[in-house]
Amino acid sequence: MLDRLVLLLLTMILAAILTAALVMQFAFGEIPCPLCLLQRVAMFGCCFGLLHQLRTHESERGGGIAQLFALLLLIIATRQTLLDLFPRPGHAYIGSAVFGIHMPVWSVVIGVCLLLALALRLTLFGAPRLLPRTERLPLAWATRLAEFYVVLICAINFASVVFQCGLSECHTFGYRLLT
Repeated sequence: MLDRLVLLLLTMILAAILTAALVMQFAFGEIPCPLCLLQRVAMFGCCFGLLHQLRTHESERGGGIAQLFALLLLIIATRQTLLDLFPRPGHAYIGSAVFGIHMPVWSVVIGVCLLLALALRLTLFGAPRLLPRTERLPLAWATRLAEFYVVLICAINFASVVFQCGLSECHTFGYRLLT
């Protein structure tokens, strides 16, 4: 039961981070760059892997999917952090800082924390165990609610990307936004 609560907590933390990114995008007009959008894709991949693991009781496939996307997040965020380590003239850091740290650096921290949390989860709880039917009901309801919320913010994010970039590739210049 505690194992499933850890998975649900990780999912909700990622959903909160993605929600905060959308709020900053729409409320403060902070248009995400292509690498920021890829970081969001990796975070959504982690969410969907964790949700798959919550629904599956026989294997660790969902946990593996989440680990792969956490690694992808770490790679993309590290690349962007290194690209922006020394801002070039006319190319300042994208977006505003949260607690003095910009999103690419936060994404490195998030990726490392996700990998550590997933590794600790496996170390502490091992293989998945089948829960008794009575313990599954509240957790199943919370999982369904989390699934709905993650799919909703994923759809909003997808629509905003199509609106921002059209059906072609995204660039760091010439966004097709209505301003």
